[in-house]
Amino acid sequence: MKAIAARFTRFLDRLIDASCNPAQAGRTMLLLLAGYVAVWSLYGAIAKSSQDIHFDMGEAVVWWHEARAGNPKHPPLSGWLPGLWFSLFPRADWSYYLFTMVLAAVALWAAWKLSEKYLTPEKRVAGLALLTLVPFYNFHALKYNANTVLLPLWALTTWAFVRSYETRRVIPAALAGLAAAAAMLGKYWSAVLLAGLAIAVLADARRMIYLRSSAPWITAIVGFIALVPHLLWLYEHPTGFTYVLESHPGTIASALRTGLAYIGGAIAYAAVPLIIAAVVVRPTRRMLADVAWPPQPERRFVVVAFAAPLLLPLAAALVTTSNAVSLWGIGGMTLLPIVLLSSPDVTVPRAALRRILGIAIVFPLIALLASPIISAMIHRKGLDNHTAHYRLVAQAVEQEWRRVTAAPLRIVGSYNNLLFGSSFYFRDTPKTFEIVTPQVTPWTTEADIAQSGIAIVCPAGDMQCMTALDARAAKSPGARRSEVELVRRHFGIVGHPARYVILIVPPRL
Repeated sequence: MKAIAARFTRFLDRLIDASCNPAQAGRTMLLLLAGYVAVWSLYGAIAKSSQDIHFDMGEAVVWWHEARAGNPKHPPLSGWLPGLWFSLFPRADWSYYLFTMVLAAVALWAAWKLSEKYLTPEKRVAGLALLTLVPFYNFHALKYNANTVLLPLWALTTWAFVRSYETRRVIPAALAGLAAAAAMLGKYWSAVLLAGLAIAVLADARRMIYLRSSAPWITAIVGFIALVPHLLWLYEHPTGFTYVLESHPGTIASALRTGLAYIGGAIAYAAVPLIIAAVVVRPTRRMLADVAWPPQPERRFVVVAFAAPLLLPLAAALVTTSNAVSLWGIGGMTLLPIVLLSSPDVTVPRAALRRILGIAIVFPLIALLASPIISAMIHRKGLDNHTAHYRLVAQAVEQEWRRVTAAPLRIVGSYNNLLFGSSFYFRDTPKTFEIVTPQVTPWTTEADIAQSGIAIVCPAGDMQCMTALDARAAKSPGARRSEVELVRRHFGIVGHPARYVILIVPPRL
């Protein structure tokens, strides 16, 4: 063991030297992030092998096929990105997990680039290593949705905007506008980030130098131009913004509670790097004061830019009497390494840096080793939302459709999570139709169903879904109904069975 520890220590020293060498740092960090992506992607593929992809991930792919300009829930970028990915890579679970970790790596790279001006080389390495221990960049990143898409978008926006504010040059200002528009096209919640960055500017003593330059105008104009197509779509489809306003209604009391929970949740997600940093640095009262409110305007600007998007959701929740969700802050950790480590009073000794980097390397490897056990435990426990059966449901529906008709399967229908989760596994990418709340799938009409037919599937025990299925069967004289029991096997172990009802409505002849 001592020999292994000694070799690992020498490896860490070589890695630190390369990461701190200006001629090698960029290349070394790209290689490290590539390894990070590979390990966590493999972890996702194995740990989640006893289940199918999350239904949010299936829904994002549906948006790419059916609603590229906009959809009833979110702006379109969260559908564009996986759609573009699967135009290059196979549509498979492992490929989706690889995609999610590439997005996380982009966010980490942006944080690395942003820290260059504020941290010494050793602190940059420590800061990025600590950031990889925030579960936003691994466990949560593996479940792609309109929240996790904010990881790279908020990081890139923060990096570009801070660069623009510090340099006031044309290219960083234009990039800041493009990144801000992309963040808004990812999720409207990104308005919190943009408002936080604006507050950081207004609170900074150097604000007039920036505001009198061309940079804010370039950022605003480029961002607006990039948003024009979507703004026009929103004008024609005003219900596209309704989901944002109505999806999390609350009261003053619940808004206060969830707003505070948002802040507490964000701190809890960063608990591991905060604890490690505290152990390494051993902060004094003076050091904590310097971290919380630095005397240097450059560092103070970063602190406000980090804290404002973290605190604003509480005010927003109270004003709109809406409930906040702590996971919405998933993209807000980009500046955490700078806030924690940029103080001149904070030192990171070589031995401490070696330990931090070692933890950051060993942790994902331990997770990878544990992934088969995790998948088996999940399989034994069972899953909500029919997640273990999406692939099996798609296969059963396709088989029943072929038994009833020789026509191609062009439309599948179901309810909520089962519809979007199973849609990823149909071979010919049929259109989707939500049979209980059809307004969430406006791309499929009754005329489409009358012409092409539809295959509907429901969990036998779901009364809402079954009521809609029975109503469709009653007005479709040629419909064929069947029932099937599906069970998933993993490592030879039989999972929890479930019964599904399939209704086939053949197309008109």
